[in-house]
Amino acid sequence: MHHDDFKFEPVHGLPEALPEDEHILWQGSPNPLQLAKDALGLKWVFGYFTLLALWRVMVSSADAPLGTALGHGVPFLIAGLLACLILIGIAYVQARSTVYTLTNKRVAMRIGAALTMTLNLPYVCIGNANASVRKSGIGTIAFELTGQTRLSYLMTWPHVRPWYMAKTQPAFRAIPDAARVAEIFAEAAETRVSQPQVTRIATVDAVPAE
Repeated sequence: MHHDDFKFEPVHGLPEALPEDEHILWQGSPNPLQLAKDALGLKWVFGYFTLLALWRVMVSSADAPLGTALGHGVPFLIAGLLACLILIGIAYVQARSTVYTLTNKRVAMRIGAALTMTLNLPYVCIGNANASVRKSGIGTIAFELTGQTRLSYLMTWPHVRPWYMAKTQPAFRAIPDAARVAEIFAEAAETRVSQPQVTRIATVDAVPAE
């Protein structure tokens, strides 16, 4: 029997129904594979086990035929493959339980695989948004919070800008068509908030494709 873990939500990705004057502009979730690469270090794990396999082959080749030495490296490659599959599985669970939402009034993030919570960030609490977009179109949009607004880095990981621990920046991680989402955010924030001294335009920086 199919079971929907989020059947209790009155609106998909949100803990309560929207007010009459609020509407959804965009919703999305992370790309699981890219999330595994960006947040879980998938490439580093694969590279680590590959180096271990090469090291074992070189050590073994000093005392054994090349074919035998190559066989000694296989267990490390298998272990690396299993580790990578586990990371991809974790990323898939995280992505499946995550819903990012932009409305005309706020940024909302339903996050957490084991312990689900929803972050509501009104545009008046966001000073700036920075977008990093790959050639594939997948990217991350990080939100700089203003004033005394504080979030726990550990509680919101991996939906944060990496290494910004002193002042956590919640983020839409590994989302498709990130440049368009950044534009939607910028237009909505500018419409909602009129203070000219606050910068609210998302910047888009292209990074090399993987």
